[in-house]
Amino acid sequence: MIDEYQDTNELQLKLIQKLCSEHNNICVVGDDDQSIYGWRGAHIRNIIEFDQDFKNAKVFKLEENYRSRIPILKVANALIEHNRSRLGKKLIATRGNGEEVTVLNSIDENEEARKISINIQKLLDKGIAAKEIAVLYRVNVLSRSIEEGLNRSGIGYKLVGGQRFFDRAEVKDLISYLRIVTNPHDDFSIKRIVNKPKRGLGKASVDKIELAAHANETSIYEYIKNSDISVLVELVKKKNASTLKNFVENLDEVARVAKESTYEFIDVLEETFHLKQIYKGMQDEEDRVRNMDEFYGLFRDFIKKSPDVSLDEFLNELTLQSEQDQVEGESIYMMSIHASKGLEFEHVFIIGMEEGFLPLVGDGSDLEEERRLGYVSMTRAKDTLTLSHAGSRFYKGRRSDLSKSRFFNEAGLCEGSLIVTKNTAFKKGDLVRHKVFGTGRINGVSRAGKEFKLNINFAGTQRDILASFVERL
Repeated sequence: MIDEYQDTNELQLKLIQKLCSEHNNICVVGDDDQSIYGWRGAHIRNIIEFDQDFKNAKVFKLEENYRSRIPILKVANALIEHNRSRLGKKLIATRGNGEEVTVLNSIDENEEARKISINIQKLLDKGIAAKEIAVLYRVNVLSRSIEEGLNRSGIGYKLVGGQRFFDRAEVKDLISYLRIVTNPHDDFSIKRIVNKPKRGLGKASVDKIELAAHANETSIYEYIKNSDISVLVELVKKKNASTLKNFVENLDEVARVAKESTYEFIDVLEETFHLKQIYKGMQDEEDRVRNMDEFYGLFRDFIKKSPDVSLDEFLNELTLQSEQDQVEGESIYMMSIHASKGLEFEHVFIIGMEEGFLPLVGDGSDLEEERRLGYVSMTRAKDTLTLSHAGSRFYKGRRSDLSKSRFFNEAGLCEGSLIVTKNTAFKKGDLVRHKVFGTGRINGVSRAGKEFKLNINFAGTQRDILASFVERL
């Protein structure tokens, strides 16, 4: 017996087939519409083609849903019907009717955070337990603006399966750079980033410099800056001594720019120190760089709104935000859609419903898996579901205008929404009958205008026939 069968991979299928080769006695449970781990090897064909891998299989569809109200299942069903690679089912709500799904339209991520915070506070004021409220997102970097909004509203939150934005190592590194630009005598920050990106300075070398600085009753920065290179060479290798000298010279130059133009400073910081190189080649490089770009965007946004503020004032604002980590009392939940699988909440807010975020589009993205992610996120909600999108966001270091997610149309939530051809009832491997050619097996399915074209093998003869001309056996 196997649970969560939609998450199995090719190797696991082969292992299962070996185990069942004699008795063929196997029972699996799964939901093809919740197959969301393709990026780590899960193969949806395992559940879709189960009856082909194991002959004489019986399929039971469990369509009664005991979690969500009718309006929630209505949009979830409508969305997932647009997927072609699925067995096909329609969830039926046993809990009856409820509130219609809410769509939040915001100008940008700041307005989105404010609106969501207000709505959450209303729920809390009604006596809803904080643990029954969740904010979900497709991309982790989107949590930053919501965290900020919740902090401003004094609403406690727990981040599930991830770190708070300002606790992430790459963000802490950036803040350390900012701190030593405003105060180069901050030994704690300078030790954190003196070898980030790698400059060939080992812990032993840094410890020797620190001891020498303390012996001279000065900061590490001041000791390096004021010491002759011959003095530094006595402590560390000649190459390292030159590196340290170069490091403080660069700090001085960046600090000069910060005084002249706070807005341009962040670009000069990246160009001078190449901070994104710190994570080059790491498995999670893309996520870390995305977080750094989000921080750069936050900085630019702050300076745009208050052009006359100093770097110190920006750091003070960050301190106020990050120090609200421990809010007493119950907390709402914030998490990625992947982390929410298997969980349920009375009230769910899904943010970032724009093209490029949900669905995530680009190289390697799978629209059907993105649609399944949308389906999974919607079906976490028991009583109310709120879908939020913003007209623009700071992303990858700059503000970008965004289009509303196609999923609003597909879920039937927009007036005058596009009528998208629904999923075909046919799939690869199905047996079908044609009036002229008889019985055949489907090799492939493709779109032909508003119809679907089937490539069918009729006793060794391949033919392309429109789906409306055959019936499934």
